[in-house]
Amino acid sequence: MKKILLIATGGTIACKRTENGLTPLITSDDLIAYVPQAREFCRTDAIQLLNLDSTNIRPEHWLMMAKCVRENYPRYDGFVICHGTDTMAFTAAALSYLIQNSPKPVVITGAQRPIDMEDTDARMNLFDSLCYACCDRAHGVSIVFDGNVIAGTRARKMRTKSYNAFSSINFPYLAAIRDGHIVHYITEETSGCPAFYDKLCSNVFLLKLIPGLSPDILAMAGENYDAVIIESFGVGGLPYSDEDGKDSFLSVARQLMEKGKLIVMATQVIHEGSDLGVYAVGREAEQLGLLETGDMTLEAAVTKVMWILGQTRDPDTIRSLFNTTIRYDRLF
Repeated sequence: MKKILLIATGGTIACKRTENGLTPLITSDDLIAYVPQAREFCRTDAIQLLNLDSTNIRPEHWLMMAKCVRENYPRYDGFVICHGTDTMAFTAAALSYLIQNSPKPVVITGAQRPIDMEDTDARMNLFDSLCYACCDRAHGVSIVFDGNVIAGTRARKMRTKSYNAFSSINFPYLAAIRDGHIVHYITEETSGCPAFYDKLCSNVFLLKLIPGLSPDILAMAGENYDAVIIESFGVGGLPYSDEDGKDSFLSVARQLMEKGKLIVMATQVIHEGSDLGVYAVGREAEQLGLLETGDMTLEAAVTKVMWILGQTRDPDTIRSLFNTTIRYDRLF
């Protein structure tokens, strides 16, 4: 019988109603008690690591979660992290970089409604997660939600209230779970030992372009942050502010890169990814030598930059690591 560690961090799944709204109050041991049928296939221990609304999750909490898994790794066959849905995709991506090449599954789950409610998705999600954490074919970091298994770097919360809250972006689901039965769509393989990391650089800024936005915003962000990820339009590009381009986003980006700042181009469009080679506004940005997210999710791009800058500041190594596929995070 597999031995699983449940790591509780709060979130809706652990909430109770209060006069101030839903607040995480249910403990890790109480969560396990709501899925007694799981005792038929696993032994589960629990740790109350955090008890936060996931809106309050920060990079230091990701490091705490990775450390908890690392410290308990030899004693358990798999791990289930209960987490709020609002920042779950960021946490899943971050942990995919902090815990790499793991032969054991690290499953993240949560719910749209608290587990103590009669009409809730929490009990099914937790049961499915424990089931998947016991599977010999499951490896690495993933999200289990509404019967689907999503690679940790490919998840995006697409709905605020519905039970099918998460989708896998630009990549297939890893598996589906129905009544305790797992159907695998992708064969996962690992070799060697897991690699754990304990450093992140949270000094990363995300700038979403809107028509008419002043390039001064990029300049201010670049002065205060080590890296700026720009969410551009369509397949990607940097807009011009005037005819000669002196005050354009392009010129500001060039100045920041000359100062050693990291600039990454992403797209606001969820599906199909960026491609700077299509339009002139993209090709000119591409010629600066900035990084491009391709088909990565925004959550993966942000957390990957945080992880990379936590390991190195060498420009060539940064580019190599960013363009290296980790846990299915990019196909191009």
